[in-house]
Amino acid sequence: MSTILAVKKILFVPLDWGLGHATRDIPLIREMQNAGCQVFIAAEGKHAALLQQEFPEITIFPLPGYRIQYAQKGKFFGLKIIQQIPKIFKAVRYEQKWLKKIVADYQINAVISDNRFGLYHKDIPCVFITHQLLIKTPFGGWSERILQKINYHFINKYSQCWIPDFEGNDNLSGELAHPAQLPHHTSYIGCLSRFVNKPGVSKKYDLLVLISGPEPQRTNLEKIIISQVQSLSIKTLIVSGLPGNHTSTQIAPNVDQVNHLNAEALNEAILASDMVLSRSGYTTLMDLVRLDKKAILVPTPGQSEQVYLGEYLMEKGYFYSLSQEGFDLKSALEKAAAFQFKSFHQNDMDQYKKVVQQFLTNSLHWQPQNIAANQHS
Repeated sequence: MSTILAVKKILFVPLDWGLGHATRDIPLIREMQNAGCQVFIAAEGKHAALLQQEFPEITIFPLPGYRIQYAQKGKFFGLKIIQQIPKIFKAVRYEQKWLKKIVADYQINAVISDNRFGLYHKDIPCVFITHQLLIKTPFGGWSERILQKINYHFINKYSQCWIPDFEGNDNLSGELAHPAQLPHHTSYIGCLSRFVNKPGVSKKYDLLVLISGPEPQRTNLEKIIISQVQSLSIKTLIVSGLPGNHTSTQIAPNVDQVNHLNAEALNEAILASDMVLSRSGYTTLMDLVRLDKKAILVPTPGQSEQVYLGEYLMEKGYFYSLSQEGFDLKSALEKAAAFQFKSFHQNDMDQYKKVVQQFLTNSLHWQPQNIAANQHS
């Protein structure tokens, strides 16, 4: 282990949009620790609770998230987000001031920002992680072009852009992370998942339901599943996606519900299940691919990214996807049973480790002028 790497101080800051940005950073954090780095995290609320559970030894700085509010009805989802763009810009300005102080106070050597726009610093290497270079909206063309320009404006202020996907046609994100034009400093880092595929795990559940994502749609899906699953004769585990609250309940003879499982327990539960039902959140998709599991996807209503991913991956044959509107669990299970699932064939599920090692090596010789021009773009 390099003694220089051993004193590197790395700050991770995940976006507060669902839990996916926090959970997909876990393998990167572990890899940084394995290289001898001291890792710090900035987060709040359930994201901080989840990461503190996984890394009790890590200092977590309280940093307000963007705290986006979501529409009750899916058709208003996009409009509700657009209305809050001024609030996001205000949060970005705060992030910039906050980061300068933290870097000075704790001698931070590098920043890994998972989709937060204001965590760039002119004196240290800073990485922006995203699978959305093209941001989908319900309004299509013109709005997506405008958002892409804003997106690239901020991405270009970072020294690197990491995309958690594979290059080429065998990919998980489609045009979201494979647009016509990429930022100049982009690297595809492969699948990011905290889970490990283990052979020989005995079946325990017919169905594992993973409830996740922003409120109120998280609760809406939970209510639908609970109301419908009790009449089916299948062994089911429902994980409600509420870290910090570890209560469990038996809601029917064959149906158990837990608020949260740590990474190891959730890893085992997925492997022990015949079928998974979940949102089409990108981190969940990477977890399912890593474990080679069949899944029914129910995109968050109105969330254009999830709707696109559900349709794209169903067309490729990797997952079965259907809408939450009019959702019927019995019918969904029957249709999924008849669906011809394909495995996602990628040999290197640890591609990100090479990227991390290269980043740490390069950061030893990093010069601020490398991105000086981008800081003022």
